[in-house]
Amino acid sequence: MKALQKLREKIAQRLSEIEKEKKKGIKVVGYTLGGFFPEELAIAAGMIPLGMVAGGDRHNVDRSAAYVCRWLDTFWRSQIGAALSGDDPYFQKLDLLTVPITDNHVRAFADLVVYYGGINVFSFGVPHTKQNASSLDYYLKGIERLKIRFEELTGTPIEEEALLQAVRLCNEERRLLRDLSFSRIAKEMSIRSKDFIEFNHGSFLLEKSTILDILKQAKTELSKTSPSKGYRILLTGSTLAMGDSKVQDLIEEAGGWVVIEEFAEGIKPYFESVKEDGDLMRNLAEFYFWNRKPPAWFRPDKERLEELVRLSRSFKVDGIVWYQLMFRESYKTESMYFPERIKSETGIPVLILESDYDASEIGQMRTRIETFINTLRKS
Repeated sequence: MKALQKLREKIAQRLSEIEKEKKKGIKVVGYTLGGFFPEELAIAAGMIPLGMVAGGDRHNVDRSAAYVCRWLDTFWRSQIGAALSGDDPYFQKLDLLTVPITDNHVRAFADLVVYYGGINVFSFGVPHTKQNASSLDYYLKGIERLKIRFEELTGTPIEEEALLQAVRLCNEERRLLRDLSFSRIAKEMSIRSKDFIEFNHGSFLLEKSTILDILKQAKTELSKTSPSKGYRILLTGSTLAMGDSKVQDLIEEAGGWVVIEEFAEGIKPYFESVKEDGDLMRNLAEFYFWNRKPPAWFRPDKERLEELVRLSRSFKVDGIVWYQLMFRESYKTESMYFPERIKSETGIPVLILESDYDASEIGQMRTRIETFINTLRKS
């Protein structure tokens, strides 16, 4: 796709663009993955938001051993290695790093980059349940504090009209991502999972007008593609970072076709949009916390599993590949009982894979995925 080529060219130019903007006094705010950072606030404040989305790098995982024990989620060890090595160019551009604290893995990352790296971090808590209004109010107060911090950093108040325009921009991005992703419901027109995720990852890094143009171009090109082929797979798990595409490659090589992904980290939430009327701050809180499908560390956790059942039926999948990173205990726990549940409710089989970003694991993954696809052929 020409849109993919353009995406890669723009990402290659992004660091130099950011440097030019910083010389003009524009502030850069990074944010960690998980879908709890309202980037609309950064855009409305005139800042450059950057999602710290890179992963899949074993070298950075190994670097983290100087700062933390190995019993931490692989992605967050990779982030620790990237942030503290001084080699990651995006971390070097930040004026502020925003970290919504969701669990101990994220908290360890926030603590270590402050202690060892001296990185300017703003953190706020994310409740583990949304069964009562107090949880929404708690999250809302957290992003209200974030709004104040942005205003202090830029020296300019965030006006309501600027926030509304930012909401509209991000909603347009989400709408285009939906259009691309949901094309896979029908067999007549479909985008490769690896390509869709590359567009999604690009949205963490590029300026909004740039990514919107690219997504519109991709949508136009998609209407001219040939039908997809292969056994329809739902890919789910803990984190799918930029640079970690081995599972998608192996599924396609074996004769599968990923038609939908569900990950709490690494994929920008796009299934719904922020309401554009009424109290915009509350609307942001409802979208980023209240209305979203919760990750595995939420309690109770039935909603996420029910969403996986719904997606399996809506996208008419033949099988589910569950890809989790090592030492992410909440997903490990779910993976013990979810296959039985989905099998009893839908008859759809599940393959559980676990990664530590180690190249030596690819051979075994290939064998297991090929065997799984072969079972789909026989069913």
